Amino acid sequence: MEPAPQYNTFDAFVSHWANERPDRIAFDQGDKTVTFAELDDMTRRMIAVFESHGIAKGDRIAWLGKNRIIFYAMFLAAARMGAVMAPIGWRLAPPEVAYILKDTGAKLMITGTGFAEVVAKLAPEVAQSVTIIEEPEMYAAIEAASPASFTPSEPDDPVLQLYTSGTTGNPKGAQLSNAGLVALRNTSKEAGDPWNRPGPEDCMLVAMPCAHIGGTGIVIASIANGIRAIIQEEFDPGEFLKGIAGGATQSFIVPAALQMVIQHPEAKNTDFSGVKYIMYGAAPMPLELLKEAVRTMPQAGFLQVFGMTETCGTVTLLRPEDHSVEGNERMRSVGRAMPGTDIRIFDEDSNEMPRGQIGEIVVKSPSNMLGYWNLPEATEQTMRDGWLHTGDAAIMDDDGYIYIQDRIKDMIISGGENVYPAQVEGAIYGHPDIAEVAVIGVPDEKWGEAVKACVVAKPGHTIDPDSVISHAREQLAGFKVPKTVDVIEVMPRNPSGKILRRTLRAPYWEGQERQVS
Repeated sequence: MEPAPQYNTFDAFVSHWANERPDRIAFDQGDKTVTFAELDDMTRRMIAVFESHGIAKGDRIAWLGKNRIIFYAMFLAAARMGAVMAPIGWRLAPPEVAYILKDTGAKLMITGTGFAEVVAKLAPEVAQSVTIIEEPEMYAAIEAASPASFTPSEPDDPVLQLYTSGTTGNPKGAQLSNAGLVALRNTSKEAGDPWNRPGPEDCMLVAMPCAHIGGTGIVIASIANGIRAIIQEEFDPGEFLKGIAGGATQSFIVPAALQMVIQHPEAKNTDFSGVKYIMYGAAPMPLELLKEAVRTMPQAGFLQVFGMTETCGTVTLLRPEDHSVEGNERMRSVGRAMPGTDIRIFDEDSNEMPRGQIGEIVVKSPSNMLGYWNLPEATEQTMRDGWLHTGDAAIMDDDGYIYIQDRIKDMIISGGENVYPAQVEGAIYGHPDIAEVAVIGVPDEKWGEAVKACVVAKPGHTIDPDSVISHAREQLAGFKVPKTVDVIEVMPRNPSGKILRRTLRAPYWEGQERQVS
């Protein structure tokens, strides 16, 4: 078996595996498969289609759709020529889609099946600024095109732009490079980590959304290692089990989704013996859920991962040997820094904190983003002196294990999805009965955290909580919509007038080990 290469561009990976494993399956979805040789040819044809629409190095190409072979192939085609793929979350409401599409400046957007209604609701000036092609039309164009000759992109060129929720309400486009997306996978291989050294018989199961680093990052791992990726349009516990039965040996999943998988009626009839590693993140793994998962997949190694879009994904690992069915102190942590990454705990003045004292997690890594698209001030605020400031408050113990305590930012993580209160508050403010609103995250057994709106009525008005939820749903993706609404008489504020979200949150988190899930 030839070793997986240590390349730092996707053009090099695609070319390598097309030569070394031409007949091996790269992508597998439903009744469609694409071998590595076919992927090389397909992406070259895609480059020709891109160029026919005026796409050149540095241009953005948008995708609006679920996980599809065509998206992952387009990402690789764009990366090979130095264009930048910008997937848009398919759960987003039309106004949110419009904002991201306009921000990218994309000349071309490809849409998956079933998104015509969303496109029809885009503002005319946004829709008219971009050429929109549906998936079947794109396939026809690829089939008609001849493979293009092209100048390969460089390692430090941006190739992927993923949007993260913004503290001021608008999402920011994190620019990720060729080299950044594979840097820590390469160093992990060099360190001998077995989960980053799969054999040709191994297979990735892809169920997390492609507009998130978890959903695209795992495909990057499959391409880097020359192995098959089973692609599922969206997470569904029954389909996930079918993927396991279909030969998947590794996957990434959020704990809430893992719970749905192992408690599904078909789980007892599924053969899990081929599963080698389950990576989980975005929320801690409850001990009882871990016990159930280990009983279901006793041969699998469980790895808790921590990272961000801005770090190209995983920067810490809680390794299988740190897990135990009985539970232990280290399972409250997110593990230690991955090989090739320097992680420290800083105070507000960027001084390193002593071990055991709380501060902000900062990351120095070859996988750090290039910066936010067209937002130099936000980039400078997040990336200072080579350190990426995560906004997560944590303690590091003497052995380097990191224990997250709180969020310096007001972000909520619900079922693995990032939600910033400012955006939700902006959507709710237009409600005719509301004078003030503050959005917080509260503990939720299923999703880790749930979005709650605390509202104050205008004088003489009465607030119907259901109407607040309905009002928000018209403007926001479903996972951002408050699940509950508290009507309160007055907002708690500090002397300068700032709303104290922590005071609103405190009763709900009383007795919890930490102030986040």
